[in-house]
Amino acid sequence: MNFNIDFAPILPWPLIVVFAGLALVAVILMFVKNVRGASLRAATATLLVATLANPVIRQEERQPLTDIAIAVVDESQSQTVGNRTAQTQKALADLKSNIARLDNTELRVVSVSSGNNLNGDGTRLFTALARSMADIPKDRFAGAFLLTDGQVHDVPASLTNVPSPVHSLISGSKTETDRRVVIDRSSRFGIVGQPQIIKFHVEDAGTTGTVSVSIVVPGSAPETMEVPIGAVMDLPVPIGHAGQNLVELSVPTRKGELTPDNNRAVAVIEGIRDRLRVLLISGQPHPGERTWRNLLKADASVDLVHFTILRPPEKQDGTPTNELSLIAFPTRELFVDKLDQFNLVIFDRYRRQAILPDAYLANIADYVRKGGALLVASGTDYADAEGLYSTPLADVLGAAPTGSVTEVPFKPQMTDAGNRHPLTQNLPQSNNGKPTWGRWFRLIDTTVNPGAETLMSGPDGKPLLVLNQVGEGRVAQILSDHGWLWARGFEGGGPQNELLRRMAHWSMKEPDLEEEFLSAKQAGGNIVVERRSMADQAGPVTLTTPSGKTRSLPLQNTSPGLFTAQLDGNEAGLYTLTDGKLQAAAIGTADAKEAAAIRATTEKLAPVAKATGGGMAWMEDGFPSISKVSPGKLSSGSGWMSVRANGLYKVTAIREVSLFSTLLSLAILLVAASAMWFREGR
Repeated sequence: MNFNIDFAPILPWPLIVVFAGLALVAVILMFVKNVRGASLRAATATLLVATLANPVIRQEERQPLTDIAIAVVDESQSQTVGNRTAQTQKALADLKSNIARLDNTELRVVSVSSGNNLNGDGTRLFTALARSMADIPKDRFAGAFLLTDGQVHDVPASLTNVPSPVHSLISGSKTETDRRVVIDRSSRFGIVGQPQIIKFHVEDAGTTGTVSVSIVVPGSAPETMEVPIGAVMDLPVPIGHAGQNLVELSVPTRKGELTPDNNRAVAVIEGIRDRLRVLLISGQPHPGERTWRNLLKADASVDLVHFTILRPPEKQDGTPTNELSLIAFPTRELFVDKLDQFNLVIFDRYRRQAILPDAYLANIADYVRKGGALLVASGTDYADAEGLYSTPLADVLGAAPTGSVTEVPFKPQMTDAGNRHPLTQNLPQSNNGKPTWGRWFRLIDTTVNPGAETLMSGPDGKPLLVLNQVGEGRVAQILSDHGWLWARGFEGGGPQNELLRRMAHWSMKEPDLEEEFLSAKQAGGNIVVERRSMADQAGPVTLTTPSGKTRSLPLQNTSPGLFTAQLDGNEAGLYTLTDGKLQAAAIGTADAKEAAAIRATTEKLAPVAKATGGGMAWMEDGFPSISKVSPGKLSSGSGWMSVRANGLYKVTAIREVSLFSTLLSLAILLVAASAMWFREGR
């Protein structure tokens, strides 16, 4: 029960104040002049003013609101080390029992796990605390308890908005030691063919000297280097291919350290090509002559050199040499001196002419064997005796012309190999083997050389798109000059640009278009393995975990040419896979931040405790006593922590009694007035 006095004035307060002022002046004058009955008049005036003010006694029935404390329990990966889990569970039980003994206080518990943290953001206790705070009124918050090993990765940079108090109960031990590899700086991207510098150091508390670091790049032999403990070292890493380039650094396990999991660190560098240098050689003019040029010029990352034969030497039109405005093309420089600087060479309807002698074309064949890329878009020129197949390039081309040309309407079709090969698989408008693209009208008849593959065919199954691998290089041939019909939208058009783009990138060995390829990637807490193959079956791959254990991993056929498997990747470090020829690697553990630093620490949460008035205690030292204090008082001390007593309540009922609206108050007022007049009458 709670009582207080309020007022419900009969008249507005300004009028009551005026009346009270006049009465006060009159009473004072009466006392000054010693008027008889002044005391009775003063009492009567006072009663009248009180009646106008109408004081009310208010009685409230109140129900106290509980103060809410929040316990945020760290159940992340680092909490599984040693006996931290048991320590934390015991501390949580002690906290619950202590809070239960406090009057009018409740405890809400929220757990935080990092095992399914897809972004690798580590332990995010303050995010969980803020989410819990959103569910309770701010005035009812009594305090927060963080039960953790101190490895928290979302401590706010500004602590002004952190509620207070925030107490920390630290699991683990103050005497823990651990050795770990720390990557200080690593580029996210690197240019293929150029080395990148990784900066790293080895951290080992309480130890000096040097340690041997093992360096593993998938596909290369392991290397070792001696590094001083604590010193930041530079490691040049070659970027050998486009896509993910992985580098694992590891140190031996030391006796007495917490865990060997963080003795390994993996750097991931995405290999990208710099500007692609393309040499385009255009021969006989045709309606789709500018197709390749338009495609390549539209790509800002391509440096294009376009060699166009406008007038062959045998054509004489009588124009004096001094009147020609054309500049002689640097053929020797391009086809002899700087040929190996190009990533791709394209022949578009080129016919053998004296401008490019056989020696130059032989250089291109050697360029392919050494790893170069060649694309040939053929028209009727390829069937002629002066076509490219009558040059030294015949040694690297996959399709030999028969000398005839088929000129009938046809719709390009996928072959069985084309349905499996990533270059043509799932082309736009392919419609699962029933393409909706437009027709072509000409195809160069050829026979496919041994070792080459036909991905698309024309009428009667004749080869249309042929791929060939020669030495270290690639050759792609499209045996028609009617692809431009797709670009013009004839009969609905077709994926001409996408097909040409894929042909170019396959010839330059882009990993996503490799027909025989093994890859692995992390997806949450799992490692997903993919094996692309032109074969009907793919055998198992050998998996090596970061700890060195090996096992056979069977693959399942999930789509034409694609075989997959999935496994748990909850071990920190580098998983490697091989089928005897191909190799792949992926990073284990879904949360690299959580696995990196394992030692229990108070350093990260100490600023929070200072800013919010909270306390810090090691669980191994015993559980502190928990008390309740008023707002503004000290919230922690040696061996104790407190929550805030907010004193909030809700009113369930109100009773009001007006002091001067009762018969008793009216009788008192009448008695006072009567006594005043009686006194005057004597």
